[in-house]
Amino acid sequence: MNTDSHTPYEAPPGAPLIRELDPEMRPREKALRHGIDSLSDAELMAIIFATGLKGKSVIELSRDILHDNRGHLSRVVRMSPKEMCARYKGIGEAKALTLLAALKLGERTVADAMRDDNPAMTSPQVAYDYMAHRLVALPHEEFWVVYLNRALKVISERRVGQGGVSGTAVDVRLVVKGAIEELASAMLIFHNHPSGNLNPSPQDESITRKIRDAAALFDIRLNDHIIVTPGAFYSFHDHGRI
Repeated sequence: MNTDSHTPYEAPPGAPLIRELDPEMRPREKALRHGIDSLSDAELMAIIFATGLKGKSVIELSRDILHDNRGHLSRVVRMSPKEMCARYKGIGEAKALTLLAALKLGERTVADAMRDDNPAMTSPQVAYDYMAHRLVALPHEEFWVVYLNRALKVISERRVGQGGVSGTAVDVRLVVKGAIEELASAMLIFHNHPSGNLNPSPQDESITRKIRDAAALFDIRLNDHIIVTPGAFYSFHDHGRI
């Protein structure tokens, strides 16, 4: 069964141990013979874990974790090592760190490929895809600014605020000062809602207006304010609030 992140995983009963599998179907041998893209998420995790637990094969362990997270690796990567160890008895810090590091590296690889291409920030979707990796997994709020040139390509990214689970303070002066220092023509602002709620708060609306109006004094445009949650976003531009 394919256990990629697009299809919720259903754990099969009586999953075989690795030693019971046909040699060509064991994850390492399968990857070497058919390529790493032939492996399911559980099989990739099994290679990362290397060994299972007492009474449970590494593939069973991987499938159990996926099943518990409805097949979504994006949920797994948001765990802390302590949370993973507490949630899955028998997994120690070394296994938890190894898996989370591999998932985070994959996440950063995708983000790095996009930054390397340096696409023009011409839509909220492109902007979300560019910045989501920095914000979706955080248990607290952060506020970021992306400064753009005239072609709407990224000059730099700066974190300008970090707070608790329900809010963060932002100094408008620092946001505009960064734009002036970077000789930016435009900018995008981002913050995350750890709760998953996409609706902007009155404070979100207020800080958007303040930054927009302050930047306009220097002929710098605020093109959008994007609220980031896992798999979804809210664009102030698309809702006519810029």
